[in-house]
Amino acid sequence: MDKPIIGVPLGDIAGIGPEIVVKALKEESIYRFLTPVVIGSKDAICQALEICGLDSRINVVDETLSKVVSDSSTINLVDTGNIGVAGIKMGQVQAQCGKAAFDYIKRTVELAMDGKIDAVATTPINKESLKMAGIDYIGHTEILAGLTGTKDPLTMFEVGNLRIFFLSRHVSLRQACDLVTKERVLDYIERCTRALKLLGISEGTMAVAGLNPHSGENGLFGREEVDFVVPAIKEAILKGYRVEGPIGADSVFYLASKGKYNSVLSLYHDQGHIAAKTLDFERTISVTIGLPFLRTSVDHGTAFDIAGTGKASAVSMVEALLVAGKYARNYKVNYKNNIL
Repeated sequence: MDKPIIGVPLGDIAGIGPEIVVKALKEESIYRFLTPVVIGSKDAICQALEICGLDSRINVVDETLSKVVSDSSTINLVDTGNIGVAGIKMGQVQAQCGKAAFDYIKRTVELAMDGKIDAVATTPINKESLKMAGIDYIGHTEILAGLTGTKDPLTMFEVGNLRIFFLSRHVSLRQACDLVTKERVLDYIERCTRALKLLGISEGTMAVAGLNPHSGENGLFGREEVDFVVPAIKEAILKGYRVEGPIGADSVFYLASKGKYNSVLSLYHDQGHIAAKTLDFERTISVTIGLPFLRTSVDHGTAFDIAGTGKASAVSMVEALLVAGKYARNYKVNYKNNIL
């Protein structure tokens, strides 16, 4: 079977996106599993190669992608040609960079929706740059959902053998506790199980993390588990879902990383983020599930403080590409066939 083609929108070119891309695409190991295609401005790629002291041939391809090659000496590029590097100030918020970043994503989505690429691995964008450019989205997930008409896609973290879903994301801790309801926990158990099936994972058991210390100790340290989490898990089991919990958050992520569970449902943002990033910060990859195509992402920002220095590590970018390559085929086939 041919290797999956992974689209890589270049991100905010005033940040480290172009640098981590050109570095990652020199890693020979990725070409055993996938063929990357960058979507962005040729000028930005040339500048990043110079900054990083790298020498790669740029293979400009049209949107048929019929002439892509798969080796570490060549960068396949769909050249958007919409912005040059002259006048761009590295490490600063700029409207033109926000607009260009949006254009790269839009072109990548078009290629994915046309079936030309099999998955997408995104690089960092800057929310302030987007806002300055008049782009009415706050981040990648929202842009991708809007451009594809997808309602409420799921976020999953993967690091090593550990997969983590999140019951809530960017809300206060107080709000996150209020969102732990029976209905919401049950809904997420069902949705996350379907998401795993899209990735080709149908074996194993999901674990639900506890919210309170020691999962509340039967109401001694809080009643959320007794009143909401346990009833949701019991109902899910009656519906045929393989799920256990609540399991104390001080142990559940470790157990999952050792293979006891195929995934963990974290009950709030930092609970799962801390676990994943403590295990391996650079190799923690964000996976967006529910779009018409798989999307992975580095889990760091534009790093304006080091942009243009060549210091940025490409470890996370390499891992994002590998995770995209790992799941791309299963996701594409299962989404098309509505295997849920």
